[in-house]
Amino acid sequence: MTERRTTTSGHDYEQTVARLDAELARRGLGPFARIDHAAGARSVGLEMPPTLVVLFGSPRGGTPLMLEAPDLALDLPLRLLVRERAGRVELVYTDPVTTAEQHGLPAAAAAPLAETVASVVAAVVAP
Repeated sequence: MTERRTTTSGHDYEQTVARLDAELARRGLGPFARIDHAAGARSVGLEMPPTLVVLFGSPRGGTPLMLEAPDLALDLPLRLLVRERAGRVELVYTDPVTTAEQHGLPAAAAAPLAETVASVVAAVVAP
């Protein structure tokens, strides 16, 4: 089972994305890639609310886990969804501990990743 974590931001979408970018830069966590689903939708004449997936992390944190469970490469680097939905901005991610356990790793192996993504989200949504 995939466990999703959703946190509401008190900032607007643009501010939330800017705060995320700044926090990732401050921590040296990439990002590796950004997927703007709303821009993709617009490119084919469709509309959707702002929806951005940011892939981020550190090879120092993820590589040892992928060496233990190579299929984990399908789920790393970490992903954070920033979306506008029902008049609010949300940050959504999959719990790294749950993901690691699905690949046969003990929860403790992914605890540092879980702490990292949770603290990034907390910093982004802080007043």
